Parts: sequence; C-alpha cells; structure tokens
Amino acid sequence: MEPNLIQFRKGVLELCVLALLSQADSYGYDIASRLSETIDMGEGTIYPLMRRMQKDGLVSTYFVESSSGPPRKYYTLTENGRQSLNRQNAAWTAFTKAVASILGQRDTPSATPAPHGSTTLTVQKA
Repeated sequence: MEPNLIQFRKGVLELCVLALLSQADSYGYDIASRLSETIDMGEGTIYPLMRRMQKDGLVSTYFVESSSGPPRKYYTLTENGRQSLNRQNAAWTAFTKAVASILGQRDTPSATPAPHGSTTLTVQKA
C-alpha cells in the first residue's frame, strides 16, 4: 500500500470517528468494525485514538451491561466533540474541494495551442 494512503487514512480518522458518534453512541469494537469496512482501519488504531479523544474532552464514556460478557464501554460525543466535528468537517470540505480543483485542472483542456512559430499561449479557465 502506498505510504500516502496510510497517512490519508490516519489524517481523517478522528473526523470519521466523530462523524460516526454523531449518528449514535457506540463501543470501540463497533467503531473499529465500521471503519474497517469503509476505510480499512483496524482495531489497534482505534483504541489509542479513543483514549486521546476522551482525554481531550471530545468524547465521554459510559458502560452498558452485555448479555454476552462484561459491560461494554460506550463512547458519546461531548459538546466539545460536536464543535470539533463541525470545524473539522468544514475544513475537510474546503480542503477536498481545493484538492479536487487542482486535480481537475490536469484533466481538462487548459490551453489553446498557439499557431506554428508563435510563442503566445492563450489560457482558458474552466
């Protein structure tokens, strides 16, 4: 796998977790499973992130009894977490639009060739 792809995933992991928790409270294994299905991030990456997010006040936890074992630790967004989600979402949207714009320039005709022997180039904006 390309090293950049790994960094892309790690870079958006917190945003993705905040987005998942904005939909519903969840426990670590469920969060890891959902992320594994969509962006191929494993369980080992989630738990350190969840501890940091709790320490930073973005999430809080509570326990729910489980019929199949010990109580599960659920994570829920705090108000700081919701604000962070909104800020990160806005930043992500602006960033991806900017990158798409740059990448799109490569795929669209951006110049009209000059007549033979001329050094003039006419640039057209898409």
